[in-house]
Amino acid sequence: MNEIDPRNRFSKNAVRNHKGEGKTPSKSTLNPMAEQVATQYRRDTMSPIMVSGTLRIVEFALLAVSGLILHGMLIGYSTHLVWHYPTIALVGSLLTVILLEFSDCYQMTALRSPLSHAGKIILVWAGVFALLAITGFLFKVSADFSRLWFGTWFATGLVLMFSLRFVMAVQIRRWARNGRMERRAVIVGGGKSAEALIRSIEAQPHNDIRICGIFDDRDDTRSPPVVAGYPKLGNVAELIEFARIARIDMLIVSLPLTAETRVLSLLKKLWVLPVDIRLSAHSNQLRFRPRSYSYIGAVPMLDIFDRPINDWDSVAKRAFDIVFSLLGIILLSPVMLVTAIAIKLDSKGPVLFTQKRHGFNNEVIEVYKFRSMYTDRSDPTAKQAVTKGDPRVTRVGRIIRKTSIDELPQFFNALFGSLSLVGPRPHAVAAQTHNLLYNEVVDGYFARHRVKPGVTGWAQINGWRGEMDTDEKIKMRTEYDLYYIENWSLWFDLKILLMTPIRLLNTENAY
Repeated sequence: MNEIDPRNRFSKNAVRNHKGEGKTPSKSTLNPMAEQVATQYRRDTMSPIMVSGTLRIVEFALLAVSGLILHGMLIGYSTHLVWHYPTIALVGSLLTVILLEFSDCYQMTALRSPLSHAGKIILVWAGVFALLAITGFLFKVSADFSRLWFGTWFATGLVLMFSLRFVMAVQIRRWARNGRMERRAVIVGGGKSAEALIRSIEAQPHNDIRICGIFDDRDDTRSPPVVAGYPKLGNVAELIEFARIARIDMLIVSLPLTAETRVLSLLKKLWVLPVDIRLSAHSNQLRFRPRSYSYIGAVPMLDIFDRPINDWDSVAKRAFDIVFSLLGIILLSPVMLVTAIAIKLDSKGPVLFTQKRHGFNNEVIEVYKFRSMYTDRSDPTAKQAVTKGDPRVTRVGRIIRKTSIDELPQFFNALFGSLSLVGPRPHAVAAQTHNLLYNEVVDGYFARHRVKPGVTGWAQINGWRGEMDTDEKIKMRTEYDLYYIENWSLWFDLKILLMTPIRLLNTENAY
């Protein structure tokens, strides 16, 4: 076994460049049992991180609003301290949420049983009031404030916090029972190691992991068809298709680190999926630094890949898309109106053209464009790429394609949610170069679908737009797309969005 560097174990480049098994598997047909299980898990689940994050916001709002209402009821707004009470209510509520976070009172274990953390909650709330009192004493203004307001807000805040947490505890148990809040996991690899892993996970208290099945490339003589009560649903090639139907959160590879070649071969296939990938470490003798691990209860996992743009990042990106899509539609509506009229006057047919393209997680979506070809010569599958001087393109079409005005209707795609404003550009499902599909040219091509595709992207503003007539062009576009995914931030999105109009002035590859 080659030495594994714990500082850079199984890096993305190592997985991509590994020369084990071949290219990313093509679409595989699921067996009836696997298809039935995948269909059962089509519905999205609620993320515990999103639930606890929402609770923070709601708890802050309840405490702050209760303080403001009590101010109006008990004191009124005619005193000289009219802005002081609201400030104290806001600061005190924010400080409470921060201290509850440091006290682990927003962890799922605390939310499931609020009475077990009642002492911490009371201590934090009392500590905030003690800090407010000390601050008032030091600034010699404590005598100006109403003791009645402080006492009533203290009692009201406690009642509100415990009431909210009791309601949340009941709701969380209900969500856990009906499968609305769980982390769905698939075990990759079978045999005794998988059985030991499953037993360890199931032994954890308050376990929110739902094991959906097992996938293993080995036949039934080497890997039994049922492990710890869970069926083997297929091989790794079938797992790729399974994870695109079912809403899976995590893949757990149950193989020892000593099987380095096999582990890398598996990861080379699996990293294209938008899921967390973990390597089970519960039975490994090698030990890394504590920060290298995540845990399911007390079961250690080595973090290999994380799902990109997840949880609150996805909320922030969606808000970004809605705000800037609306802004773009408003500002560019005159251009779109003039374009629609010009298309209608230039040639017969509809103004808009829809095309099926690959979306998030390789799902097929419909993308809007202004029609740039003659209706009877259009190519909805984009099997034949548009070339320079292409006779299928109309006179108006040449202008709007050259200036990318034909893409403007995709602001509506971004607004409705099938596209993001910034991301890897969606390619048509039958797009080819030299009679080969893009995924047949680029190993790991489908990894660019781990995030929602975009109206514009990092590859486009770096010159990789327009006709993809060589293998090198599609490879470079994919590399830029993967760089964007691995380095995403809202600032990065804003930078790409602002640079797009400038880079569109270069029309060399746009026909």
